[in-house]
Amino acid sequence: MASGNRPKASIKAVEGKLNADGKRFGIVASRFNDFITERLLRSAYDGLLRSGAKEEDIRVLRVPGAFEIPSAARTLAETRRYDAIICLGCLLRGDTAHYDVIVNEVTRGIGQSAQETGIPHAFGVLTCDTLEQAIDRAGLKMGNKGLEAGLAAVEMANLTASVRRRTSGVSKNKKQKRSTPSTKRKA
Repeated sequence: MASGNRPKASIKAVEGKLNADGKRFGIVASRFNDFITERLLRSAYDGLLRSGAKEEDIRVLRVPGAFEIPSAARTLAETRRYDAIICLGCLLRGDTAHYDVIVNEVTRGIGQSAQETGIPHAFGVLTCDTLEQAIDRAGLKMGNKGLEAGLAAVEMANLTASVRRRTSGVSKNKKQKRSTPSTKRKA
């Protein structure tokens, strides 16, 4: 039988839902290039509300520039009060290597914070060569990356919660199975 004629097997996967009801979110937004970051922030915030988040469950921190985003995101994540953190900023390439250094550190810092805290971090930091690219990614031609980061945070918050629930259930079952044989031996 040719591979094209085989029935499609269903692939079971755990995915996060786009339902922010009952979830708490931290947003870290850079003030630098605020004519772009404000659009990202408004769209991320709106996406959270439209997904069911309540205004009182969203906390916004403003930081001077993109370099400060990882530190503020880590501070929020370490409180364990938030289901996901959304990181928003805009870096524009200049004539020096400064852009490359900042992009690398911001990206590394956000990723490290997410990995070490176990709290999902959505990456909504634009890294653009030109102002026109940034404008396009903040809602003109290419959608709004702030909205995309907000929705990614909702999905990852739900996915993380789902995996943790499933994992804790597996751990309890394993402990019960392990205790049963040892109990039989003692009796």
